[in-house]
Amino acid sequence: MDKKSSRLRRSRRARAKIASLGINRLSVHRTPRHTYAQVFSGETGKVVAAASTLSADVKKEIKYSGNAEAAAVVGRIIAEKAKAAGIEEVAFDRSGFKYHGRVKALADSARENGLKF
Repeated sequence: MDKKSSRLRRSRRARAKIASLGINRLSVHRTPRHTYAQVFSGETGKVVAAASTLSADVKKEIKYSGNAEAAAVVGRIIAEKAKAAGIEEVAFDRSGFKYHGRVKALADSARENGLKF
């Protein structure tokens, strides 16, 4: 099994558990250059809020998009957008990535700005 298929297997298992709970989900995806975050509704599965290092409001605050500082800005923005949509509590879906580095920075920043995991 290669690295990508292992990650996808882990993500399927976590998403199945979150779906059975029926709560809102904060999903994170990272590439070597960018970090993406979306909040999905637990009832309908639709995207309620989204932020990434490609969004204009994030781009103006960061120098480079592939580091933990940029991920922290994305975490802050996604928390603000989720709270504006009326979402206070989410399940954290790390998409099979290790809880380390950029994924951890995004999660910590979202927690500091009012989201509860």
